[in-house]
Amino acid sequence: MDFEGDFRTPAGRFAIVAARFNSLIVDALIAGVRDALLRHGVPADAIDVARVPGSFELPLVAQRLAKTGNYSAILALGCVIRGETDHYDHVAGSATSGLLNASLNSGVPVLFGVLTCDTLEQAQQRAGAKAGNKGYEAAVAAIEMVNLLAKLPK
Repeated sequence: MDFEGDFRTPAGRFAIVAARFNSLIVDALIAGVRDALLRHGVPADAIDVARVPGSFELPLVAQRLAKTGNYSAILALGCVIRGETDHYDHVAGSATSGLLNASLNSGVPVLFGVLTCDTLEQAQQRAGAKAGNKGYEAAVAAIEMVNLLAKLPK
């Protein structure tokens, strides 16, 4: 049997966990997520948003929300821009592994919508300019994952 996700309106609620740091970029990602979910039939009142200080804090809140059983998927949004120190590597790596663990530990899709860019211009391009909106793309992936998981054996 072949299992494949689809893009029909999924059941349930969706949570957006978004970093306040680099809010200009992250707010555009949130708008992209909302746009995608609404276009795919998710009611506006089925979308919750939790703000955290930065991308490093995303995994804890994503995992806490996922473990409530109230959400079909969690969308984690942030923006880490490389600077002159290795702080970027620590934050980006911790956010990545933490969000993966949140998903695996909870069984709920936790979508990675954290931009990891070398420059502010790259981030802007991925938050709605020439490179599309990665928040929108993460939301579409969330819909597909929710529908796919509903088809898989328990």
